[in-house]
Amino acid sequence: MKNLGVRLKEIFGFPKIDDDFYYDIEDALVESDIGASMSVKIVDLLKKEASGKKVSDKKELLDLLKNIMAEQILDCSFEIDENDLNLFLFLGVNGVGKTTTIAKIANIFKKNYPEAGVVLSAGDTFRAAAIDQLKLHGERLGLRVVHQSHGSDPGAVIFDSIESAKSRGDKIILADTAGRMHNKANLVKELQKIDKIIKGKVKEANYKKILIIDSTTGQNGVSQAEIFNEAVGIDAVIMTKYDSAAKGGIALSISGRLGIPFAFTGTGEKYTDIQKFSKDEYLDSLLNV
Repeated sequence: MKNLGVRLKEIFGFPKIDDDFYYDIEDALVESDIGASMSVKIVDLLKKEASGKKVSDKKELLDLLKNIMAEQILDCSFEIDENDLNLFLFLGVNGVGKTTTIAKIANIFKKNYPEAGVVLSAGDTFRAAAIDQLKLHGERLGLRVVHQSHGSDPGAVIFDSIESAKSRGDKIILADTAGRMHNKANLVKELQKIDKIIKGKVKEANYKKILIIDSTTGQNGVSQAEIFNEAVGIDAVIMTKYDSAAKGGIALSISGRLGIPFAFTGTGEKYTDIQKFSKDEYLDSLLNV
């Protein structure tokens, strides 16, 4: 399937700007994982603004489309309170690259806040491999990993991580969680329990819930965002596997529909394969500008 940039190039090559022209743009947006409702909203705004500003030049129209799309996307940065404990709870289904992303963020924090003390918390006790992976990342990065055995209570692991960090004076905890979506009720119940434990131990302003989304999952990623957001509320999204994304319009759906900002994009397996999310770069790539 053609990506959005290629499709728009074809559409903007049409001789006339008429209803069919706008319908084709809408179809192209839907096919790019932006979602039907958001695609309709974007095209309605495009038609309204183009009419109001009397835009007839296609280059101006494409710029207008990009500006409208940019207004639907939110971005953010991770702020650290260097005088108190900060906890980042990482959420996401299995297979999205959650553990690797935690290691990448840990690497960033270790470099940017060398005196803060970064701790990894192996809260995904459902998968033994997740504990082992986080321990391996901890060894490679020279960071302490708080963990228990496979099948332990994840809430207890995160509780221990908080108590341990406080006793040692560490200021940053990055906590993993399970992502077994085949049992949604158990997942939600478990996350809400963890959320309650953290809220009782960490200042609200210093507690952030970060959702990891695979950029290639399409509208299924939006459904994941809705489930996790309903369970505990999401503060930011990190989009992984962005280098292999054929469409990647999911950021518009998640930000536009749920009001959740994007913080980073992951582009590979190395610790340095992550960059701060830029809506301009994202849209340039999406629109092939």
